[in-house]
Amino acid sequence: MRVAPEASPPDWPVPPDGGWNADDLDLLPDLPPHTQLIDAGLVFACPQSVFHERATSFFGRQLSGAAPQGLDVLCRFTVDVDRQNRVEPDVLVLREQALTGPDQTRVPAAAVVLAVEVVSPDSVSRDRETKPAKYARVGIAHYWRVESEKGLAAVHAFELEPTTRAYTSVGIFRERMKVSAPFPMDLDLTAIKARPSGE
Repeated sequence: MRVAPEASPPDWPVPPDGGWNADDLDLLPDLPPHTQLIDAGLVFACPQSVFHERATSFFGRQLSGAAPQGLDVLCRFTVDVDRQNRVEPDVLVLREQALTGPDQTRVPAAAVVLAVEVVSPDSVSRDRETKPAKYARVGIAHYWRVESEKGLAAVHAFELEPTTRAYTSVGIFRERMKVSAPFPMDLDLTAIKARPSGE
């Protein structure tokens, strides 16, 4: 009778004492794409849904088209929050002077004007609780959380209240999102949907 060989344990990176730091994301070999650092721990990305990808692309395009001079837009790019947190919003709007060259892998949180997170089943608590608390603490003025409601987008928009350093809701938007900050936009949220088959 043949005996199957024992499976070797996965070759996970072993954290140092005190956990990983923000610089480690550029130094650790073979990390999966879009790995984040949250509270000194590595968070790996799960496969994303069609809704997640379409929403991310939609906001990337729309924000790029509406952003005034001096601001730029990136999708799925890491932000240095502090030494133990280097997170990756799905879309971010930042001051363009923070971009220094084509090999850059991260930007400082102080340069970010808006962070957009599209919620996935594995990211619900991160996007509703963990990340907004960190974004508010470092002074990111605007935070949008995009949720799927039976495949339709609902955008929960927040603005930083400067005296409390906490986010306050400026509205929940379905079908249409009209805002004046961080710059004027009028968005048709019904465009975030799967294309009909055969299109």
